[in-house]
Amino acid sequence: MIDRRTFITGLGAVLAAPLAVEAQPMGKLPRVGVLITANPRLYDAFVEELRRLGYVDGQNIVLEFRNAEGQIERFPALAADLVRAGVDVTLAVSEASVRAAQQATTSTPIVIVAIDYDPLALRMVTSLARPGGNVTGVFLQQLEVTAKRIELLKAMLPKLTRLAVLWDASGADQFKAAEAASLSLGLRVQSLKIRPNPDDLSGAFAAAIRERADAIAVVQTAVLFRERAQIVQLATGHRLPAAFTFKEFAETGGLMSYGAHLPDMFRRAALYVDRILKGAKAGDLPMEQPTQFELIINLKTAKALGLTIPPSLLLGADQVIE
Repeated sequence: MIDRRTFITGLGAVLAAPLAVEAQPMGKLPRVGVLITANPRLYDAFVEELRRLGYVDGQNIVLEFRNAEGQIERFPALAADLVRAGVDVTLAVSEASVRAAQQATTSTPIVIVAIDYDPLALRMVTSLARPGGNVTGVFLQQLEVTAKRIELLKAMLPKLTRLAVLWDASGADQFKAAEAASLSLGLRVQSLKIRPNPDDLSGAFAAAIRERADAIAVVQTAVLFRERAQIVQLATGHRLPAAFTFKEFAETGGLMSYGAHLPDMFRRAALYVDRILKGAKAGDLPMEQPTQFELIINLKTAKALGLTIPPSLLLGADQVIE
């Protein structure tokens, strides 16, 4: 099996290689399908990067957005609708949207932004260096940053001894990684597994308080990201320091986040779309992992919780929210 840390080296050469732009038939603009999970703002960087590359929606390209509005059961119908619309390439983010797109077509290229799943382990591609088939894109293995997030939380809270971990079934591997990292730091771990139901969240936090958790770590799944406002509210209401994956949590009022820079991942996805529209085959483009990670600390929340953040962490943060 190819080394995950070296497989992306070939991507630069592929993206840099000159490819002739295939002329579009007169009057026919390239169509790019976008399967949205819930929050259209996540796709802003994708659209902006396309614009930087010279693609303007309605002028020399058509963007076909289909929003499942948080209902993953809608993806098969939406993906099929994109195929009927004659899209030249589809952007898909969640595992459910990628599966739906794959079921809808085996020929139309699919560019993915895999935020919390491994496309190789899920057999969406045959390899990372040469995906084969019609799928390629950018993916993030949360396992690789989970341990770092726990370490940062421990550094922020030196007296931390009991850590609750909030997760659901789709984040089982992340929970195991968080548990292993916590145990290596001498922490006691409390599992807070929920079903994909917001009503479970209140009960999970109540359980954390009963077990005297000092803090809570939230793994990254589609459900938990969607419910971030409620999760942050519950953490703040219970005066429970919380660590998250993406900056959207910290911007909502979460204490801290550490993870990949999502806008950069979406910009990379736009580069894939560009190469495909210019003639590259999806299966020939190596998949890529993010290289930009960011630590966000919400100092306003820290003060509300009565916490003093070590100066070294504040100096090392990519953004401090005051």
